[in-house]
Amino acid sequence: MKIRDVMRPQAVFCGLDTTLAATATLMQDNGCGFVPVVGEGGNVIGVITDRDICIALGTRNKKPSEVLVRDVMLPKQYTFPKLFTCTAEDDIHNVLTTMRIERIRRVPVVDREGRLMGILSMDDIAARACNRAGRHDLSCQDVVEALKAICARRDHGKRRRPAA
Repeated sequence: MKIRDVMRPQAVFCGLDTTLAATATLMQDNGCGFVPVVGEGGNVIGVITDRDICIALGTRNKKPSEVLVRDVMLPKQYTFPKLFTCTAEDDIHNVLTTMRIERIRRVPVVDREGRLMGILSMDDIAARACNRAGRHDLSCQDVVEALKAICARRDHGKRRRPAA
């Protein structure tokens, strides 16, 4: 099965100079928690999530209207943000493998020039797998294995306090 069979072709996006307030509004208005970031040439250069916004605002003493996407997406300690994309012609199992290994739930779908064509999400994959249960191109087991890996707890090297 190809990504084009599962992806959502409509995708909202923002730019590096978009404020976190505007990005959060975009997410709220479109019912999503993930927005691709598009550069001046129209290519996808990164993504920002609702979690990124929460952490950025929770660790800064600034209003959402004062923080730009570039401040969150391009932290000083990194030269380039880590970005995973796929094309509409990629095989769903290859992308599921990437999602499982990298523990990501959503991937921008781009054309050969890197321009945004849509979004592939685990929600869409799960819905498609359940609708096609019993066929051999995408199984519920494929989705379950990917979700188990994505949702596994991360240890970040910190010890958690036991619950009281």
